[in-house]
Amino acid sequence: MAEEAEQKDDIEVTEGGGGKSKLLIIIIAVVVLALAGVGAMMFLGGDEEMVEGENSDETVEIVKSPPIYHTVESPFIVNFSEQSNGTARYLQIKLKVMAREQAAIDAFMLHEPAIQHDLLMLFYGQNYDALNTTEGTRALREATLTSINTLLKVEKVTEQIEAVYFTSLIMQ
Repeated sequence: MAEEAEQKDDIEVTEGGGGKSKLLIIIIAVVVLALAGVGAMMFLGGDEEMVEGENSDETVEIVKSPPIYHTVESPFIVNFSEQSNGTARYLQIKLKVMAREQAAIDAFMLHEPAIQHDLLMLFYGQNYDALNTTEGTRALREATLTSINTLLKVEKVTEQIEAVYFTSLIMQ
C-alpha cells in the first residue's frame, strides 16, 4: 500500500507539470497566431493611406472609396485659335471624369452645360504645336480638371472631381 501511495504521488506531480507545459504551449500558440494576424492585416491592408496628424505619434487611417466614373457623351470638337503654319487644325476630345463620391458626379451632371462651355473655351485656346507633345497633353488634362473643379467651387459644391481621363484625343 505504501508503494501505491508513492506511485500516486509521482503521477500527480507528473500530471501537474504536464498541465503547466500544455498551458505554456497554448499561450505561445495564441501569441504566434495573434502576431501572424497582425502581420497579415498590415501586409494585406497596404492599399490604405496613412496620414500623420499634428502629433507624430498619432496616425489616422483614410480608406478611399471606390472610384465612380461618368462619361461625357458628346465629344468636344474645336478648331485651334492659333493655327499651325496657317493650316486649319481641329481637336476632338472624348473624356471621362472620376470621383469617389456620388455627390460629385451628380453635381458634375447638374452643371454639365456650364462645364462643357468652359471646356470648349479651354480647348479652343490651345496651341496645336504645344498640344502635340506628351507634356502638352498632360498639362491640358490638368487644366481640364482645374477648370471643372473651379466651376464646381463657384457653384458651392463641396465634392470635387478627382481625375479627368481623355478616352480619345484626335488632332488633325
